[in-house]
Amino acid sequence: MTSGIRWNSTLEKLPFSPIRKMFNAAAEMEDVLHLSIGQPDFNGPPHVIEAHIRALHDGQTRYEMDAGLPALRQAVADRYNQLYEIDLQPTNVLITTGCCQAMFMTIHAITRADMEFIVTEPVFVFSHVIEQAGGVLRRIVTTAANGYQVDPQQLVDVMNDNTCAIMLNSPGNPTGAVYPAETLKPVLQQAQQRGIAVISDEVYDRLVLDDVEYPTALTMAPSLDNVFVTSSISKSYALPGLRIGWVISSESNILALQRMHMFISTTENTAAQHAAVEALQGDQSCVDQMVAAYRTRRNRLVEIMDSTPLIHGYSPGGAFFVMPSLPGCRDSFEFAMKMLREAKVCTIPGGAFGQSCNNALRISFATDLDTIERSMERMIPWLEKQSS
Repeated sequence: MTSGIRWNSTLEKLPFSPIRKMFNAAAEMEDVLHLSIGQPDFNGPPHVIEAHIRALHDGQTRYEMDAGLPALRQAVADRYNQLYEIDLQPTNVLITTGCCQAMFMTIHAITRADMEFIVTEPVFVFSHVIEQAGGVLRRIVTTAANGYQVDPQQLVDVMNDNTCAIMLNSPGNPTGAVYPAETLKPVLQQAQQRGIAVISDEVYDRLVLDDVEYPTALTMAPSLDNVFVTSSISKSYALPGLRIGWVISSESNILALQRMHMFISTTENTAAQHAAVEALQGDQSCVDQMVAAYRTRRNRLVEIMDSTPLIHGYSPGGAFFVMPSLPGCRDSFEFAMKMLREAKVCTIPGGAFGQSCNNALRISFATDLDTIERSMERMIPWLEKQSS
C-alpha cells in the first residue's frame, strides 16, 4: 500500500522556478547586488495608493461582478481606445488576478491535447503551463546576435493543421525585444486564416524605450476572434502586489473564459480594482517618468556591454531586461550560481527560458544606476578570470 498523495501527473510539468532558486541562494549571502529583479523598483503612484486606501475606508471589501468591476472594465477599454484609436467595449475585457492568471487561464482554455503550440524561444515560464495543459511545444529559436527578433516567415512556415495556438510576447521577458509591425501582421493574418488562436502577452506595452509607435496585436490583427491580449497594472504602474490584470478578446471569447474564471478566482480584490481605475484614468506622468529612467539605465548598460568582448549584448527596445550571451558560458545555471557566490552579483540563468539560451544570462535594469555600475564593476573582472 502506497502512502502519501497520488498527485495528478500533469503537476510534474510545472518545475520549481530556477529564478526563485537564485533568489533563495542570494538571500543567504551578504553584500549581493541584484540584476535579477523582475518587478519595478519604483513605488506605486501616490494617487493610486490613496484611491486604494479610500476604497477600503468606503467599504469596498465585498465581492464584485465576476467579470470585474464595471468601472474597471470600462477604464481598461477606454485606455486602449485612447492609446491605439480602436473601439473596445467593456464586454471585450475580463479582469483577472494579475496577468499571470490571464495567461494561465487562457492557455488552458485554448490548448488542445497533443496539438502544437508555437512559442518563440527564449520563452517565459508559461511554456511549462502549455505542456501541463497537454500541448506540444513548437519552439522557434531566436538569439542575442539579432536582438532576439524573430523572422515572421519562420512562424508562418511552422503553422499546420495540428497547430492550436501561438504565444507572442512583446516587449519580451526575458529579452526586452519589441516586435515590429512587419513581424506581427503576417503572423496574425495567417493565424486568423487558419483558425489558430494567438495569445499576445503585452504586459510591458507601456514600457517601450525607443521613440517608436508600439505595434499591439489589437491593431495588427484582422479581428479579435482568435486573439487574446493580456496585461496588467503591475509593470506600467509599479503595482505588482495589487494583482490586477486583464485579458482582452472578442465578446464571445470573454464569455467563454468567464466560465473558467469563476472556478479559479470568482472575482478579484475589490479595493485593488478601484485603485486600478485610478491608475488607468488618473495622471499618467508616472509612466513617463519610469520609462525615462529605464531608458537611461538601458543606455548605460548597453554602453558597458559594448565595451567588453566578454558580453555579447544588444539594445532591448522595451521592458527592463536584456539577455546577452556570454562566450565563456556553457551552462547558465552553473555559471550564474558561481558568479553569485564569487562576485556577489545575482542574475538569472538564460537556460530558465529555453535550452537554446543556456549560454546567456538575464539582466534586469529595474534597479538604480549605481547598482548597475557597481554590479558590472564586479561582473566584468570576474568574467575576465573565467576566460583566462
